[in-house]
Amino acid sequence: KMAAYEKRRAAAAPVPPGGSGLPEPGRAAPGGGGLAEDSAAEFLLRAGVTAMVREALLKVLEARPAEPVSFLAEYFERLVLAEAAAEPPGPPQRLARALWYVCLAHHSHRTAFDSNAGAAYEVLGCGGRRRAAGVDGRLYSELLRRICQRGAAPAEAAAELLRRVRCRDHEAVPFDVFRYGVLTCCVLLEFAAKADALFAVLGAGDSADTRLCQAVLRALEDALGAGHGSRPGRYLEAGSRLGPDRLALAMDQALQERKLGSSMSREEFLRKATALFIAKVKPVE
Repeated sequence: KMAAYEKRRAAAAPVPPGGSGLPEPGRAAPGGGGLAEDSAAEFLLRAGVTAMVREALLKVLEARPAEPVSFLAEYFERLVLAEAAAEPPGPPQRLARALWYVCLAHHSHRTAFDSNAGAAYEVLGCGGRRRAAGVDGRLYSELLRRICQRGAAPAEAAAELLRRVRCRDHEAVPFDVFRYGVLTCCVLLEFAAKADALFAVLGAGDSADTRLCQAVLRALEDALGAGHGSRPGRYLEAGSRLGPDRLALAMDQALQERKLGSSMSREEFLRKATALFIAKVKPVE
């Protein structure tokens, strides 16, 4: 009977010539514990997967991205690329990663935005000779330029803003200056988008009555003038208070004349509107 049992056992689990190289079920592999002796949780813990997933989830909670699944996919992709790199990433890679961080959360989500700005600051500062002093001015200015390129802000407005918040290439930029510059660029992009939406109310296509545009720009300037404070977001909030009632009143006063006036292009309106915002930005000293 014993011989018959062993014969059936051998037939049920044939071993290829030369052996499979795998440990038998229930038996530990040479040099370590086998899967049969470990639970699934122990395996994940030993392989580092648990800590990796926990860190990824913490990043999601910190960043609060609009698309968490896409965030996780890109996070793990960047993690694999970072581990595969034998040398520290150069400035182009660090700039791309810093830009990714600062664009994860809207600036109105202050905790998430500050956390992401801090991560971007650390990324740009790593590998530098004066890491303790901060990010160098060249990388800081380049990051601000790339942020402004992501929106529809006029080139003149973006250039003037960069002149106000940039630092010299050789300077070490402290974090408070870094955060202020990044935040101001993000607010400029949103302000330009809101101005563009406002222009769509004034006319059809790429032109609108000049009197209407000038009346709205004056109302916008008055609203911005009421927004006192050092935070760039205050001026965006003040501009948002240009409600339909004030807008309708300005347009009604402009249309009291029956004579047909000249037209203003969308580009000119955006330049004038964003110039109002830039004038409120406090230059970096």
